[in-house]
Amino acid sequence: MSERLQKVLAAKGLGSRREIERWIVAGRLTINGEVANLGAKANLNDIIELDGKRLRLSSKTEQTRVIIYNKPEGEVSTRVDPEGRKTVFDRLPAKKGERWIAVGRLDINTSGLLLFTNDGTLANALMHPSNQIDREYAVRVKGVVEEETLQILREGVLLEEGIARFTDIQRGRNATGSNSWFYVVLMEGKNREVRRLWESQELQVSRLKRVRYGNVFIPSSLKGGKYTELSPAEVASLASLAGLEPNELNPSRINSALHDQSRPAKKNKKPSRR
Repeated sequence: MSERLQKVLAAKGLGSRREIERWIVAGRLTINGEVANLGAKANLNDIIELDGKRLRLSSKTEQTRVIIYNKPEGEVSTRVDPEGRKTVFDRLPAKKGERWIAVGRLDINTSGLLLFTNDGTLANALMHPSNQIDREYAVRVKGVVEEETLQILREGVLLEEGIARFTDIQRGRNATGSNSWFYVVLMEGKNREVRRLWESQELQVSRLKRVRYGNVFIPSSLKGGKYTELSPAEVASLASLAGLEPNELNPSRINSALHDQSRPAKKNKKPSRR
């Protein structure tokens, strides 16, 4: 049975649907020697090539896996960086025949939680704006922040793409003076949105760390540059949050070969407020 090309490749863990659509638009994918277009359909028997190299599409599908990576500042969220900087993919466990798909991005100066999965359907669902999955950030702000300013940020500010707002803002511990921590929540992850919202009020962000994505919190024991894997139950819970049924995920035979570089997450314990 043939399906849209981006769906076929995403299901094999070769990228998110958005990423694969960009490959198609750029003319990088061919099906049986013909350049693919956005409406093209394919199946596992077709010869599909990316940049002239054939993609090996096994009929066997690995179990859906999700890992939490604690991104340090200074790493970029692309697979390859033309400037030779470290990328978030450099320290992930190797995968034979498949690739890790990043669930969203963090800019080079932002640290914290990044999710990766081998399931393109899950990645697409977690990133799709219609699913309204929130993200929480710990942010240190330079300047005195009045309650009136917080209310403006909750109600919404006009940015280039339209109205943006924090759905929740909480002061961290000892959040007084001119260098204070806040916890903010967004429903989407537009480019530099957290920083731009604060900058719209003439306030500068000096530190920014993502601490939660949906129902997944970054474990307090997970050091920068390290990763840990979600349990099958946690993966199922995350998929449910994204509106997916268990039968929409890859087969669920547990692969326990991955050895975490840290202690396993303890029920995704919520980080303490500063």
